[in-house]
Amino acid sequence: MFGLTRARSAAAALATAGAAALLAAPSAVAAPQPIVGGTTTTTSAYPFVMQVTDASQNQFCGGTLVSPTKVVTAAHCMVGETTRSVRVVGGRTYLNGSNGTVAQVSRIWIHPDYTGATNGDDVAVLTLSRSMPYTPAKYVSSSDTSVYAAGTTARVLGWGTTRENGSSSNQLRTATVPVVSDTSCRGSYGSDFVASDMVCAGYTSGGVDTCQGDSGGPLLVGGVLAGVTSWGEGCARAGYPGVYSRLTTFSDLVTAQVTS
Repeated sequence: MFGLTRARSAAAALATAGAAALLAAPSAVAAPQPIVGGTTTTTSAYPFVMQVTDASQNQFCGGTLVSPTKVVTAAHCMVGETTRSVRVVGGRTYLNGSNGTVAQVSRIWIHPDYTGATNGDDVAVLTLSRSMPYTPAKYVSSSDTSVYAAGTTARVLGWGTTRENGSSSNQLRTATVPVVSDTSCRGSYGSDFVASDMVCAGYTSGGVDTCQGDSGGPLLVGGVLAGVTSWGEGCARAGYPGVYSRLTTFSDLVTAQVTS
C-alpha cells in the first residue's frame, strides 16, 4: 500500500483507556490524523460528528450521523469488527468525557466491493440500536459533483493525532483545507488514486490534514457531508494531500442503507 489509512490501530485504541493513555502516540502503522494544524471545537457546534469506539468506548475512528439511527464511516474502520465490538458515541466533545449518548450497533454495512482503502469503495454505514438525539448532517446526492471543484474550501473534523505519529487530541478538532484537482492528486499518488471513488484535499505545502484516529470522519463542503476521511501518505506532508471517499459516488448506496 502506497499510503496509510487514518484509523487508530487497535493497540492504540486500547491505550486510550485512562487519562495518561489518552495522550499515548498511535501505532505507526495507522495514519488517519486527529487533525493537524486545526483548532479545537465542540460537538455542540457539530452535533452530527460521532466517535466510533470499541465496546469499552475507546475511540478509534470517526463517523457522521446522517439520520437518527444511521452513521456513515469508512469501510476500513469496520473490517474485522462485529456489532458486539463497536459502539457509537454522540455529543461527547472530549475523549475522556462521560457525557453524551452511547449507542450499540445493530448492523454494519460495508461496501461489498471494498478490498482496501487505496482500491476505493471505502465507505460503511452503521445502523444504531437506538436513536441519537442530535441533528443529522445532510449529505451530497449523486449529482452534486460540483462540490469537488479544485480550490473549494472543505472542513474536516476529528479526534486524531495533531501530528504524524504524534499524540491524539482529547478534544474534537477542526480545520479547513482546499479541494485538490484530480490531476494534482494523481500526480501525488499515481495509480493508487481512483478518481471515481476518491477526492483529495489539502495544501501543496502541507501543514493541515487529517491523521491517525480521524478515519471515517467527515469532509464537509458548505456544511454538507461530501467525503469520508480515508487515507494518505503520512499526515500533513507537503505534496501529499489527504484522500477522502468521494461520497457522490456512493450516495445512492448510502441512501439505500439509510432508508432500509
